[in-house]
Amino acid sequence: MRTPRIRLPHSLAGRLFATQIALVAAVVAGCAVFAYLADRDQAEESARRQVTAAAVAVAASPAVQTAVRERDPAVRLQPYAEQVRRDTGVDFVTIMSPDGVRWTHPDPLRIGERYLGHTEPALEGHTFSETYTGTLGPSVRTVAPVRDEDGRVAGLVSAGITVDAISAQVRDQVLVFLGVALTVLAFGGAGTYLLIARLRRDTHGMNAAELARMRDYHEAALRAVREGLLMLDGRHRVALVNDGGRELLGLRGDVIGLPVTELGLPPSLTEALLAAGPRVDEVHLTDERVVVLNTSPVAGGERHGTVVTLRDHTELQALSGELDSVRGFAEALRSQAHEAANRLHAVVSLIELGRADEAVEFATAELELAQALTDRVVAAVAEPVLAALLLGKAAQANEHGVELVLTDDSHVDDGLLPPDLSARDLVTMLGNLIDNAVDASCASGARPPRVTVTVRADGAELLLRVADTGPGVPPEAADEIFRRGWSTKTTPPGGETPGGRGLGLALVRQAARRNAGTVALADAPDGGAEFTVRLPLQHVRTTEGVPV
Repeated sequence: MRTPRIRLPHSLAGRLFATQIALVAAVVAGCAVFAYLADRDQAEESARRQVTAAAVAVAASPAVQTAVRERDPAVRLQPYAEQVRRDTGVDFVTIMSPDGVRWTHPDPLRIGERYLGHTEPALEGHTFSETYTGTLGPSVRTVAPVRDEDGRVAGLVSAGITVDAISAQVRDQVLVFLGVALTVLAFGGAGTYLLIARLRRDTHGMNAAELARMRDYHEAALRAVREGLLMLDGRHRVALVNDGGRELLGLRGDVIGLPVTELGLPPSLTEALLAAGPRVDEVHLTDERVVVLNTSPVAGGERHGTVVTLRDHTELQALSGELDSVRGFAEALRSQAHEAANRLHAVVSLIELGRADEAVEFATAELELAQALTDRVVAAVAEPVLAALLLGKAAQANEHGVELVLTDDSHVDDGLLPPDLSARDLVTMLGNLIDNAVDASCASGARPPRVTVTVRADGAELLLRVADTGPGVPPEAADEIFRRGWSTKTTPPGGETPGGRGLGLALVRQAARRNAGTVALADAPDGGAEFTVRLPLQHVRTTEGVPV
C-alpha cells in the first residue's frame, strides 16, 4: 500500500501563505519563550524583594526583639509569624535562634528543628538572599539578623516564597500572553489568507517559476513583434513601449513614466492617444513614417489606461504612390497609343491619296516633336529614374492639357546620385510635387497651364524644384500644407480633403527628412506655388532621423 504524499502548495500565493503563517508562528513562539524567561526572572526578582522586605520588617519589630529574650519565644512568635506570613503573601516566616533552632514554622510540628539553609552572613550581621531547598521544597529566601539592645545578634528571621509558587505565577502570566498571541495569530492568519486569496486571483494560481517564465515570454514577445505596442496608464503616462513602438514613433531614451504630451509627437497623434474612446485604423504621420493607430481603453470599474497598437504603412503608402504613377504611365501610354494610331491613319490616308511627300513630312514632324522632348530630358537628366519619371509625367501632363517644361539649367549626370538615395523616395518627392502642380494648374484656369520643373546638382546638394501656374498657397495655410489631409487641390474649410486625402505633401516632407533634406515653399514667378527640395548628395540616408 502506497503512502499518500502530502501535496505542497505550488502556487506563489500558497507558498507565500505557508511561509507567512510559519513566520508568524515562529515569531509568536519566540515571543512566548522570551516572555516566559523574562517573566520568570522578573518574578524571582520580585519575590526576592518581597521576602527581603518581610524578613527585614520582622527582624526590626520590637515585639520580636523582646520575644527572643524570653525563655520560650515560640509561644509569642508563632502566632505573630503566621499573621505576617498571611498578610505579606510569603510562603513561610521562620524565626530562629542564632544556632538555627526554629521558634516558628508554617508546620507547627517543625518547631524546634534545625533550620535548613545558610545563616553565616546573617550571624555576622548581614541580610542576604539565596535559593535553597528546605522542608517546603526549593524557595527564594532572605535571612535577616535580629539584634538586642547591645546590637548583638539575638536571633534570625527567614522569609521565603517557594519556587513552585513563583512558577505558578509565571505560568498564569504566560497563559494570558499565549491567549493574546494566539488571538493575534488567528487574526493575522485570517488577514493573510484574504491577502493571499487576492494574490492568487491576480496571479491566476501560478507559482514563482511560472511567473518568471511568463515574464521571459512577455519580454521575448515584445521584442519579436514588428508592430508597435504602447501602453499608457490612467494618467496618460507611458507604462510600456516595445522596440517597434519606439521606432515608429521616433522615441529616444527612457520614456517610461513620461506623459504623452512630452513625447514630442505630432498634435493629431497626441490628441488620438489622449482620447477617451477607442480609435480604429486611424492614419497618422510622424516626422518619418505613416502609421496606422488603434487604441483600446483598459477599464475595470475605473479607467486603468490605454493599449495602443501601431502599424507601419510607410512602405505601403510609397508602393501605393508608385502604383498611382504606374497607372498614370499606363494611361499616358494608352493615350499616346491612341494618338499614334490616329496619326498612323492620317499617314496611311495621305499615301492612299497619292500624297506621299506630305505623308513623309507629317510623320517626320511628329517623330521630331516626340524625339525632341525625349532628347531634351535625357540630355539634361542622365539619371535613369528621374528621366523616366519626367518623361512619364510629361505625357501625363499633356493628357490634362498642361505643358511640363524642364528648365535650361537642369542637369544631373548619370551616377551622380549616391546609392544611399532611394529611387523610391525620389519618385515620391518629385512625382507628388508634379502631380499636385498639374492639378493646381488645371484648376486655376490659367492659359496656358504650365508646370516648370528644375532638377540639378547644386554643389553638394540635389535640387528638385516644381512651380505651377495655379492659384498658389494661401499665406494662412503656409504652416499647414504638410499636414495630413491638406492638399493643393480645392480644399474645403478646415483644410481636410474629402475621404482623408492629402497625403502627397506630407509624404514629400517625410521622404526629404528621411534623407536629411528640406522642403521649402515660395511664390512661383507665374503666380502659383513653388516647392523646392534640397537633398545632400553624400550620406543622405538617416537612422531614426539622425544623419549617418
